[in-house]
Amino acid sequence: MSQFTCLNCDARFASADIQREHYKTDWHRYNLKRRVAQLPPVTAEEFQQRVLSARSATDAALVEQNISVYCHACRRQFGSQKAHDNHLNSKKHRELLAKFERDQMTASGGSTSTSASVCTRSVVEPRPHPALAAAAAGKGRLAFAERATMRDDQEGQEMDDADDDDFEDIEEEEVCVLNSWRSSWCIIITPQVDSDEWDKIPENPLTERDCLFCQHTSDDLVENLKHMSVAHSFFIPDTEYCTDIEGLLYYLGEKVANYFICLWCNDRGKTFYSLDAVRKHMVDKGHCQMLHEGMALAEYAEYYDYSSSYPDNKDGMDIDEEVVPDLLDGDEYQLVLPSGAVIGHRSLLRYYRQRLHPERAVVLKKSDRKLHRVLSEYRALGWTQTQQLSAARKARDIHLMKRVQSKWQMKLGCKANKLQKHYRAQVLI
Repeated sequence: MSQFTCLNCDARFASADIQREHYKTDWHRYNLKRRVAQLPPVTAEEFQQRVLSARSATDAALVEQNISVYCHACRRQFGSQKAHDNHLNSKKHRELLAKFERDQMTASGGSTSTSASVCTRSVVEPRPHPALAAAAAGKGRLAFAERATMRDDQEGQEMDDADDDDFEDIEEEEVCVLNSWRSSWCIIITPQVDSDEWDKIPENPLTERDCLFCQHTSDDLVENLKHMSVAHSFFIPDTEYCTDIEGLLYYLGEKVANYFICLWCNDRGKTFYSLDAVRKHMVDKGHCQMLHEGMALAEYAEYYDYSSSYPDNKDGMDIDEEVVPDLLDGDEYQLVLPSGAVIGHRSLLRYYRQRLHPERAVVLKKSDRKLHRVLSEYRALGWTQTQQLSAARKARDIHLMKRVQSKWQMKLGCKANKLQKHYRAQVLI
């Protein structure tokens, strides 16, 4: 009798190595989960049958996902069998099916064998991602970026060759051997690419006379800006500080035509793969404007000069000159800024929060001599303590009557409004 067993799977093993390998199998883990759920263990053969049935069910589900059903009566295509079954129960399908059968009977001369041709099942082939398809065809932004990278690598290789020629002078035969070794090394590191594909990014097809958002072409730059302003509400921000409007328009055209980038989304939104697609997006979404805020300001820095807006601007001053701030004055409890503002220490916060009015005078206590004088005049006219009690009682009665009156008015208003005793959401139905 073997001493190596697994109580969870009710199995015995010939050696400890086989027992340890058993603990790593899916069969053992499956029985562990069944034991936690207080279920009896399964044998190895039953476990294999369950695995095969689960795999077949998964494959059938994948095949079912790729099946498309077309209804000839309604001329509609459905991506799943469930959607097609729901469509068969609709009233519109039954009406179109009856009409389709009548047409089929008329066309076939009275034959009724039309049930097999009403629905057609077909397998939908998976399509690659548009970006990968465009890159494989040599189009799109990914292909342009890959070509630019390959061009930079080629230029770097040429610079290395020039540096080697500057440092030492070698024989012609050694040069041939060295070049052949380098060419083989390049083939190993980089993929095989024809010489025709080592071209530059195509030139910008849009000039300063072409509209960025449509196919309109103007006579000159001014007419083009006027057209884009009237037709697309496009304007150049901070025009008074723009030093190169023509270069700015050329750069915007390169972004739109070569890299298919929306001027407002600016690489933050959807990716486009054609000039027409990015133009349609900008017109439909109202993105016919430049993003000229935040980090996008650095992108257009070479086309703007804001030095004239500086408070200390002078003719001929160097805008790149380092500015040394003025020294701050103060002590350990406060700091005086160059503008004159004073910043206090946090330990004095309770004193800075005071709202003192230095112009406010001290108010003296009011004297009660006038009150005594008025009361003495009332007593001289015959006013007694009994009249005071009756006046107070009358005031209480008037206050009680007002409360009762307001209560009955509230009841009357609620009844007139016909308020419901149960809750109902105040929404339009």
